[in-house]
Amino acid sequence: MEKKYYTYILLIENNSLYCGYTDDVEKRFNAHLKGKGAKYTRAHKPIKIVYVKEFDTKSEAMKEEYRIKHLSRKEKLSLINL
Repeated sequence: MEKKYYTYILLIENNSLYCGYTDDVEKRFNAHLKGKGAKYTRAHKPIKIVYVKEFDTKSEAMKEEYRIKHLSRKEKLSLINL
Protein backbone atom coordinates (compact mmCIF):
# COMPACT_ATOMS: atom_id res chain seq x y z
CA MET A 1 0.00 0.00 0.00
CA GLU A 2 1.39 3.35 -1.02
CA LYS A 3 1.56 6.07 1.59
CA LYS A 4 -0.87 8.96 1.18
CA TYR A 5 -0.56 12.50 2.50
CA TYR A 6 -3.29 14.90 3.53
CA THR A 7 -3.84 18.60 3.92
CA TYR A 8 -6.38 19.33 6.63
CA ILE A 9 -8.15 22.25 8.29
CA LEU A 10 -9.27 22.25 11.92
CA LEU A 11 -11.96 24.41 13.47
CA ILE A 12 -10.56 25.91 16.67
CA GLU A 13 -12.53 26.80 19.83
CA ASN A 14 -12.12 30.55 19.21
CA ASN A 15 -13.69 30.00 15.75
CA SER A 16 -10.36 30.34 13.98
CA LEU A 17 -9.03 27.82 11.45
CA TYR A 18 -5.78 25.88 11.54
CA CYS A 19 -4.27 24.25 8.44
CA GLY A 20 -1.64 21.53 8.34
CA TYR A 21 -0.50 18.40 6.53
CA THR A 22 0.09 14.83 7.68
CA ASP A 23 0.15 11.20 6.60
CA ASP A 24 -2.46 10.23 9.25
CA VAL A 25 -5.24 12.76 9.89
CA GLU A 26 -6.84 11.04 12.91
CA LYS A 27 -3.49 10.49 14.63
CA ARG A 28 -2.49 14.10 13.99
CA PHE A 29 -5.85 15.43 15.23
CA ASN A 30 -5.46 13.40 18.43
CA ALA A 31 -1.95 14.83 18.86
CA HIS A 32 -3.42 18.34 18.54
CA LEU A 33 -6.08 17.47 21.15
CA LYS A 34 -3.40 16.26 23.58
CA GLY A 35 -1.37 19.45 23.15
CA LYS A 36 1.36 17.61 21.23
CA GLY A 37 0.57 19.08 17.81
CA ALA A 38 1.48 22.56 16.69
CA LYS A 39 2.25 25.49 18.99
CA TYR A 40 -0.98 27.20 17.88
CA THR A 41 -3.18 24.24 18.82
CA ARG A 42 -1.46 23.92 22.21
CA ALA A 43 -2.77 27.40 23.01
CA HIS A 44 -6.07 27.14 21.09
CA LYS A 45 -8.06 23.92 21.45
CA PRO A 46 -9.19 22.25 18.21
CA ILE A 47 -12.86 21.23 18.00
CA LYS A 48 -13.11 19.20 14.80
CA ILE A 49 -11.65 18.43 11.41
CA VAL A 50 -13.53 20.46 8.80
CA TYR A 51 -11.54 19.74 5.62
CA VAL A 52 -9.30 16.95 4.31
CA LYS A 53 -7.75 16.55 0.88
CA GLU A 54 -5.65 13.54 -0.14
CA PHE A 55 -2.39 13.62 -2.10
CA ASP A 56 0.06 11.04 -3.43
CA THR A 57 3.16 12.94 -2.29
CA LYS A 58 4.23 14.91 0.77
CA SER A 59 5.30 17.73 -1.54
CA GLU A 60 1.79 18.08 -3.01
CA ALA A 61 0.23 18.16 0.48
CA MET A 62 2.73 20.79 1.65
CA LYS A 63 2.05 22.95 -1.43
CA GLU A 64 -1.69 22.78 -0.76
CA GLU A 65 -1.12 23.71 2.90
CA TYR A 66 0.94 26.71 1.77
CA ARG A 67 -1.76 27.73 -0.72
CA ILE A 68 -4.54 27.47 1.87
CA LYS A 69 -2.58 29.42 4.50
CA HIS A 70 -2.43 32.32 2.06
CA LEU A 71 -6.18 32.39 1.43
CA SER A 72 -8.39 34.93 3.17
CA ARG A 73 -10.72 33.66 5.92
CA LYS A 74 -13.64 34.10 3.53
CA GLU A 75 -11.88 31.96 0.90
CA LYS A 76 -11.08 29.28 3.50
CA LEU A 77 -14.70 29.20 4.66
CA SER A 78 -15.80 28.86 1.05
CA LEU A 79 -13.34 25.97 0.58
CA ILE A 80 -14.74 24.08 3.56
CA ASN A 81 -18.35 25.19 2.98
CA LEU A 82 -18.93 26.64 6.47
